[in-house]
Amino acid sequence: MSSEAFNQEWLRAQEETNVLLESEFPPQQPKPEKDRMRVLRQYSTMYIKYVLVFRRLEDCYDQVFHPQKRRLLRTTLEGTIGRILELKHEMLALDFSEYHYFDDLLLSMKLTPNDIELPIPKFFQEDTAAEFKDREKLLGSIIAQIGPLDQEGDLDPSTQLSSEEAVRVLKVHERARQGRLRLGLMKEIRAREEKGRLATRERGSVMPPFQAAQQVQRFWRGYITRKKTQQLRQQELEFIGMVPAKADPTKPSTNSQIEKIRNSRKTTQHQYEKDYVEALDSIKDRLKDTEGPDMKEQMMDQIRQWFIDVRDSTGKFPEFPEAEDGGSTKIFKEQVIGEVVAEPEKKGKGKKGKKGKKEGDKKEKKEKKGKEKKGKGKKGDDDPEGFVMKPSNFAPALQQDSIQYAGVWQGRDERSNFSQRHDAELIKEQKRIEVEEEIRVQVDELMREELKNLKFAVEKDKGGKGKKGKGKKGKGKKGKGRG
Repeated sequence: MSSEAFNQEWLRAQEETNVLLESEFPPQQPKPEKDRMRVLRQYSTMYIKYVLVFRRLEDCYDQVFHPQKRRLLRTTLEGTIGRILELKHEMLALDFSEYHYFDDLLLSMKLTPNDIELPIPKFFQEDTAAEFKDREKLLGSIIAQIGPLDQEGDLDPSTQLSSEEAVRVLKVHERARQGRLRLGLMKEIRAREEKGRLATRERGSVMPPFQAAQQVQRFWRGYITRKKTQQLRQQELEFIGMVPAKADPTKPSTNSQIEKIRNSRKTTQHQYEKDYVEALDSIKDRLKDTEGPDMKEQMMDQIRQWFIDVRDSTGKFPEFPEAEDGGSTKIFKEQVIGEVVAEPEKKGKGKKGKKGKKEGDKKEKKEKKGKEKKGKGKKGDDDPEGFVMKPSNFAPALQQDSIQYAGVWQGRDERSNFSQRHDAELIKEQKRIEVEEEIRVQVDELMREELKNLKFAVEKDKGGKGKKGKGKKGKGKKGKGRG
């Protein structure tokens, strides 16, 4: 299968997952179901559909080249496996049996038992291959240190024979060997005697040469005809598909070709994965060199503007958030700036605010009373008992993966990426956030120092102006006294 075929297979699996997620997150809370068998049938249907999705995703993950697609496929595949296990536990609790019968469901869905068989994921074996090799090396080193076992010490003394018993056993076997030779010799002698009798009988009635030739020809023609008929019958059965075609020894078998193609795709996967890991570091370094200075300058301008805005609205410079609180990331949240600007307005409108709070409290009390009355009315009704689907721990993750697939890969034009290598633009989007965070930490340190310097300069200016004002007032008083 080509890369496009696996993309289409992934699309079908994702569409089936979206249909299942719609039943996982209904718009309205379903009512409890009292019929246990109906709930079991619902779980069984979901289980079968998730197994079909798992088989498709597992094939895609095993054969897809694209390293970024493989990461999303892996998370989706693990979430699907987790949801299958959850449904299996739910069915076990409902059916009280580890084996479940899906005959009716398979017949209605036009499936066979082989279609819902759960294979061991291939990435389990691939991920643990290095661990198994290390274990084999460890066992080999242990055996090499211990050395070969002493075979003589392993013999049980009770099974050893004495010399007399050994001679008796050898005599018995030798007599048996001589008896077998004598029997074969007697059979050969009797066969010769029988041939001699037949030869003496046939000497009186010898077949003429012409008649003997005709008989030989008749037997040969019959043999050739039967052989041709058998070949024609075999060809006909192979043509209609009743018998598998004979393997051509000069051509490789289908299974060997499939295995060869899979190994070649695996080699390409490992190479693309290696290139992708190298590209992560190289693209990040390139972003630091090209976009880093602009990011740094832009952040510093925004923080300086924030200093000025807060000083204009409050009359003093703000306190820079600590690194534990998020640093400058907290500055750019609209709530923080809104609270700082709204503080003097709240102080000026204290009385009005109190009146508004009282009215708001009255409204909240009325709403609470109404809700309590409604709650009392509901408590009077008897809640129906039944089975309700438990919330899944894996369905939300599957939903996020589905959103990511729809936003990134579903409508992506990959005609220029025929070889299915990594997408540099996606790496840039991912690494740009990391570079921005690293630069933000550096900018925070610089701006904290700059803010300290600004505060110190303002305090110094205020202190200098105060001293000058006091000096001018003293000089004026002295002049008036003299006059």
